[in-house]
Amino acid sequence: MTLSDADIEAIERATLDAVSPERVEALPGWLLPMDSGTVGRARSAVPLSHAAADPAVLDDILDRYTAQGFVPAFRLPDGPAFEALHQGLRARGFARAQPTLTQCGRVQDLLMVQSGPAADLSATPDKAWMAMFLGEGLDPVDGASRARSLSRATGTLFASLREDGQTLACGAAAYGHGWLSVHGMRTAASHRGQGLAGRVLQAMAEEALRRGIHRVFLQVVADNGPALALYRRLGLTTAWTYAYWRR
Repeated sequence: MTLSDADIEAIERATLDAVSPERVEALPGWLLPMDSGTVGRARSAVPLSHAAADPAVLDDILDRYTAQGFVPAFRLPDGPAFEALHQGLRARGFARAQPTLTQCGRVQDLLMVQSGPAADLSATPDKAWMAMFLGEGLDPVDGASRARSLSRATGTLFASLREDGQTLACGAAAYGHGWLSVHGMRTAASHRGQGLAGRVLQAMAEEALRRGIHRVFLQVVADNGPALALYRRLGLTTAWTYAYWRR
């Protein structure tokens, strides 16, 4: 999928809408989300274009975060256009961490024929959704912060896949800026590899099409092999790789 500059900006704005930072400031070509939680996307400055940027902007961004009492961080794409910024951050004591893939695809391709009940969509996360989201394998402090972030967002729908009264998989879907964005995907450890995540995505996709939205994006850490295998089967491809830059 070929992305325009407008697409990149839409994806970044939709991302921040979904993770709902406590505060967002802006500079020309940049968004500066600020948050006291643990969600990296909610607390890292991000460019709205993938064109080369003047490294002088780094000090302006650092000053903004410091003035508001937040720890500065950056979320920058890899690639030659950003090498000057990367070098500038290294000189200021920042290091690259947590490479993450931004993947895009067609909503239609998420409509795999899956056996079993469909996932439910709700405007608020219920106790079972929260229990699934905060379950095995997730740091409780980080998980609680991520849950608060997603719950603050306006218009996000929370998907729950239930069988025999038990929630076995969950996720969150945001619909805005012309995109379906997928967040917070979880599957119970005892039920992984059974296609449950695909059924969650299918419910999200059906709602997206109902709203006239035909494109989907998500962000997944680069070493999450099982998730990447699922997304590859669903036709998602990597549009760009980014990493966090933190002191």
